[in-house]
Amino acid sequence: MDRVPPALTPQLDADVPEEGLSIGEASAAVGLSVQALRYYEREGLLLDPTPRRSNGHRRFHRNDLDWLVGLVMLRETGMPIAEIRDVAALSRTPGTERERLKAFELHRQAVLAQLKRTQEHLAALDTKIAAYRAYVAGEEGTIHDEQPPARP
Repeated sequence: MDRVPPALTPQLDADVPEEGLSIGEASAAVGLSVQALRYYEREGLLLDPTPRRSNGHRRFHRNDLDWLVGLVMLRETGMPIAEIRDVAALSRTPGTERERLKAFELHRQAVLAQLKRTQEHLAALDTKIAAYRAYVAGEEGTIHDEQPPARP
């Protein structure tokens, strides 16, 4: 199904044969473990049910893989599974573009807040590294060798 226009889904940079990819090939292509891919399927995170061959083996096609690439991106930006499940449910329902937009805007705010915290932590780490480099360069011993000031 094409309920989510391709322009709104990240595209997998790989050739996908007409018969699709096995679960192992799909997991490697999108950067998920086979267990994670099965979990995503069980949790209802996929846009459509995964087609199966007569022997029961899953086959992932281009639209499935592109959707999975988007899920990986959302997880890597910290979107909780529950929110991804909500986005998937909305994406299965025509006319929910405004709700999807709102979900992505809210997640963007969360990503920006996390980015700010990460930048603050990086600055603190850089300060520590600079202090340790100064001690090492000065051969003044270790930071723990310093004696605290005497109390009056």
